[in-house]
Amino acid sequence: MEKVIENFLEYVVIDTQSSEDSQLTPSTAKQHELAKLLVKRLEEMGAQEIVYDEERCYVYATVPASAGCEDAPVIGFIAHMDTAPAVTGTGVKPRIIEEYDGQDILLNPERQVVMRIADFPELPSYKGKRLIVTDGTTLLGADDKAGVAEIMAMAEYLLDHPDILHGKIRIGFTPDEEIGAGADYFDVKLFGADYAYTVDGGRLGELEYENFNAAGAKVIIHGRSVHPGEAKDKMKNALLMAQEFQSLLPVAQNPMYTSGYEGFYHLDRLNGTVEEAVAEYIIRDHDKEKFEEKKAYFQEAARFLNEKYGQDAFEIEMKDSYYNMKEIIEKHMHLIDYAREAMTELGIEPVVVPIRGGTDGARLSFEGLPCPNLCTGGANFHGRFEYACADDMEKIVELLVKIAGKYRK
Repeated sequence: MEKVIENFLEYVVIDTQSSEDSQLTPSTAKQHELAKLLVKRLEEMGAQEIVYDEERCYVYATVPASAGCEDAPVIGFIAHMDTAPAVTGTGVKPRIIEEYDGQDILLNPERQVVMRIADFPELPSYKGKRLIVTDGTTLLGADDKAGVAEIMAMAEYLLDHPDILHGKIRIGFTPDEEIGAGADYFDVKLFGADYAYTVDGGRLGELEYENFNAAGAKVIIHGRSVHPGEAKDKMKNALLMAQEFQSLLPVAQNPMYTSGYEGFYHLDRLNGTVEEAVAEYIIRDHDKEKFEEKKAYFQEAARFLNEKYGQDAFEIEMKDSYYNMKEIIEKHMHLIDYAREAMTELGIEPVVVPIRGGTDGARLSFEGLPCPNLCTGGANFHGRFEYACADDMEKIVELLVKIAGKYRK
């Protein structure tokens, strides 16, 4: 199981950051570098049916079924290769703290970047374990290169241990998950799995089969620029109008103030001038009815302000992104039962929590591939304080092997 750490350290130094501003697939060509490496490693370990989509940067492979298990359900394991656009993934310098002392972690002495317990109170729970951290200038990439590393280690372990009985296992690696496009060109038919798990969660034991219903919304505000010296009763400042729109949204329904099953409106980007501004939002809720209410309220806020500033002053573009996979997974609860059972057998406490986000599996579930989400052992994703627990990552490889063995007849 130690191979997973070797894998992870090899992968995180490859910059695979995706881009929200690109219209290409993959959104950044550099994601191909990791894809090509994975194909090479899969060939070296003896995986079969390896397919590399050289145009769109998807990787598929097979660990063949054990003798006598050919008729078992085909199980897939999926992870994404890209890292988040929020913080740079260039020049990642991972460091292993061999035996964490439970105190604040000095990530970068030169810049005095410190990961403090006051900010991340869960840190002391890792005392005595090995933590993999950054140098405080980049993200780490555990989201989701930890998942990639764990799936690769699982595949190699099973290929090296033919005595472990299991059905056919399919492996899939996707680009652009962080910008919501990971499942866009995932070939479900080619993948050929009956069921799958994404390995894209957080702390050891997390098991997720509920996620947000999600929509993206763009508010285009058309103002009127007039010289400020002559602006009285003439100017319509699009930037101030954007602020007014934001002020109409419920203050408490902001991601800074929500948790658990609470949904939100999140202003993700705001650009513009007096003449025109564009505000980009994401809208989230686990409950489908509340999700629809949120979208309707958003539209109503624009209608209200159009009555004040003139028709078409506020223009809304809105599109649903994905839905709560719970309604699909509840029809296939063996996926959750087997994962719980495997965790218990390994001494891992199952923690079933709702995802406050989405995974490739959410969309794939609605495309005919039921696909809940498993932990990776990472934390503080998308930022300079991201870390992963090496001990937990090794345990998760054992978990994947154990789950694979549940599907053998």
